[in-house]
Amino acid sequence: MPIVNGYATLAEVKAVLRITDSTDNTLLEQTIEGASRRIDGYCNRFFFQTASTAVRLYARYSYHLTVQDLSTDAITVKTDNNGDGTYETTWTQGTDYLLQPTNQDLQNRPYTLISAVGSKTFPIATTPSLPGVEVTAVWGWPSVPHDVREACILLSIRGFARYNAALGVVGFGDMAMQVRSVDPDVRDLLQPYRLLGVA
Repeated sequence: MPIVNGYATLAEVKAVLRITDSTDNTLLEQTIEGASRRIDGYCNRFFFQTASTAVRLYARYSYHLTVQDLSTDAITVKTDNNGDGTYETTWTQGTDYLLQPTNQDLQNRPYTLISAVGSKTFPIATTPSLPGVEVTAVWGWPSVPHDVREACILLSIRGFARYNAALGVVGFGDMAMQVRSVDPDVRDLLQPYRLLGVA
């Protein structure tokens, strides 16, 4: 099965495991994809790009709009200024709003904030059911960060080994060890990427 939006490749995981045959390719691909989705859940974000643009609505902001990860600056921002559910005003990048962080290209990280410029403000919706801002963009990260790739490899190896660990216990000769529920190395690699809250 081909890996969909995985954060490591089959070749990378096989190289670490020193596996040269293709006997377990399907199991390894499943563990890589499973590890990638676990990372998404832990970090509350994803590290791939959406295949095409998608629309997201935001409800209550004034000068700054915190958004999910934007992979590119080719976006469309529209506002509903009278609360009728129609986004009739299109904003111009550089004139009406700026994407931040401004050094996004240097860090290979996504944009996460849209800031109104000058006297412009985002409309404040009277109720959450009437979001005032519509953003159309390609969402996600421009590329998978190295730390996330490393965490995915470690989680994939762990997932693959788990198939041979009945009840979470691995045996080595006369010795048995319990597999820990949380890998501290994976946690440390992913901690800087955790997103604690987005509108």
